[in-house]
Amino acid sequence: MSVVTMPDTAAPRPFAASLLPIMGAVFVGFLVIGVAMPVLPLYVDDGLGFGTFVVGLVAGSQFAASLISRPWAGHYSDGRGAKRAVFAGLLAASASGLIYLGSLLFRGAPGASVAMLLLGRGVLGGAESFIITAAVSWGLAIVDARNIGKVIAWVGSAMFAAFAIGAPVGSALYAGYGFAAIAVVTVLAPLVTLLLIAPLPAVEPGKHARASFVEVIGAVWVPGLGSALGSVGFGAVTTFVALLFAARGWANGWSAYTAYAVAFILARVFFSHLADKIGGAKVALVCAAIEAGGQALIWLAARPDMALAGAALTGFGFSLIYPGFGVEAVRRVPAQSRGLAMGAYTAFLDLAQGLASPALGLIAAGARLNVLFLVSSATVLCASCVAWWLIENPSPLEGPSE
Repeated sequence: MSVVTMPDTAAPRPFAASLLPIMGAVFVGFLVIGVAMPVLPLYVDDGLGFGTFVVGLVAGSQFAASLISRPWAGHYSDGRGAKRAVFAGLLAASASGLIYLGSLLFRGAPGASVAMLLLGRGVLGGAESFIITAAVSWGLAIVDARNIGKVIAWVGSAMFAAFAIGAPVGSALYAGYGFAAIAVVTVLAPLVTLLLIAPLPAVEPGKHARASFVEVIGAVWVPGLGSALGSVGFGAVTTFVALLFAARGWANGWSAYTAYAVAFILARVFFSHLADKIGGAKVALVCAAIEAGGQALIWLAARPDMALAGAALTGFGFSLIYPGFGVEAVRRVPAQSRGLAMGAYTAFLDLAQGLASPALGLIAAGARLNVLFLVSSATVLCASCVAWWLIENPSPLEGPSE
């Protein structure tokens, strides 16, 4: 089937019909991250015999690689086309699975095996950067400009739906077949996704002059900082909640990932329009407080149901922090630089995750494991301060939110 190329001047198509195929591509592509989320901490800790700091390092390597590759992903998406950038990301994701398989050859030398895992996670981080940056840019180009927040929210929902489904699937595969099954899925799922997006229409890149990365960073750094602070709770749950369940002797640690992701998706289904309607900063202000409360609840959890409730509150809060601050970021740059803007904006999230995961791991190594969730709660609450500043200093391109 031939690919239809649409110019930037094409009239916006119906929202759901335009975005659902792209969301499907993001969903399948991010299953490879979802299946590994509850597994890698256990594999590195129990299977290879390393502690929480190395667990945080392996998790953080993906975010560090994503951070480094964001400018490249944004430039590539704006200059060569979002569809081509998604293709590149999916191929890189499949390659990371091959590296996972290679790490299994070094099980007798744990240091070498962890080094291979770090490399595989790094390649996957670059892949993730291309996939999500280009997918959002693709969506923004084909729907009505009044739906910036909804595009960011819906595409992100596909990502977290993959996390929700991938967590129990990954846990079951790991329990039944070991880490090799995770590696095989990581190889195959992105290749299947290539077939899914091949028939989709591409969007021809804009011919207007685009802003430089330095200019875009200057425009989006404040909402980016807010998103970074708000993302620390996300990193705490995805990296350490399974270890908390294991340390307390609670079964089904994967259920915390699912509780997080289900609450995340429900919030976006019912409230994704709020950032466009009342202003992204106002939404982020409230949701940062909700996420901080969820992290505090995990810190205080004496039973697994308390931890699950905390994970759900964390997911609900963070679900709208990212599109809330994202609306503020996109409105601060010209339309032809949206891919680079999303790359720069998301780079702040990557920086936070790359630093926060190892830092929280060190905190957990020097104190009780639950203490890291208290530190995360205090950090997330600072995102509310950033949101308040944005409310007082609205976008120079759009003016005050209605």
